[in-house]
Amino acid sequence: MGLRDLFSRWSKKEDDRALERAEEESRMTAEERAIDSEDFEAKKDDLSAISHPPGMQADDASLGDLEER
Repeated sequence: MGLRDLFSRWSKKEDDRALERAEEESRMTAEERAIDSEDFEAKKDDLSAISHPPGMQADDASLGDLEER
């Protein structure tokens, strides 16, 4: 199996998922789509909070401040 085959299989799976998602959305009412969109935004916020905990930038900025000189 070469890289081309691997990419082809992955691409086909993603296409299948996109088609399933489109079919699912076509059966939704406008209210269900709005709720689904809110859920998606909430998931993005959750992932962002997990990958960037509060104070992480300050911790990175202070790295090495207390090292002996």
